[in-house]
Amino acid sequence: MLEAIKMKYGYMRPTIADNSCEQQLKILKPICEQMYQEEHDSAKNRSKLSEVIASLLKGDKIIVAQLFTIADSSRHLMELLDILEDKGAYLQSIKEDIDTERKKEYSLSEMLSHLIEFQNEIIRERTKKGMEYARQHGKASGRPRKADENVKKAMEMYQSKKYTLKEIKEETGISKSTLYRYLEH
Repeated sequence: MLEAIKMKYGYMRPTIADNSCEQQLKILKPICEQMYQEEHDSAKNRSKLSEVIASLLKGDKIIVAQLFTIADSSRHLMELLDILEDKGAYLQSIKEDIDTERKKEYSLSEMLSHLIEFQNEIIRERTKKGMEYARQHGKASGRPRKADENVKKAMEMYQSKKYTLKEIKEETGISKSTLYRYLEH
């Protein structure tokens, strides 16, 4: 009886840091026989992920550059791992050095470390995506700037030496640290 040939499928999805998937391709192309790349970075409608999962046979492996490329949450990752286990297939993540084909024992601290890093990557990506969306729609990120009139008035009040810092803040809304920052310039 012949054993099924193990196929290594590379899976990529655009990210803020790698929008064209070039960095992922450099990592995956040398070790994968077939590549799947999503057209978009959206968590919904991941047609290429569905395709690669549908094509998996026992012993096949999906390889990603990092975990958050394939899953959008811990729950999603668990669902994918269950599907792969049912199919007798494996998942490998290069960055985290995880390969479900290896029957390696992971310590609790290693597992938690990987999970925390995975969650941090998801949060980082969503934050960057939100900031990029806001920027494209003309919204400034960060703290709103103080009105120039208030800063000017606070500086004049300070330089007159007639007002306390508390009085300046109550009158203008400019905090002591903001006032000092403007006075330095």
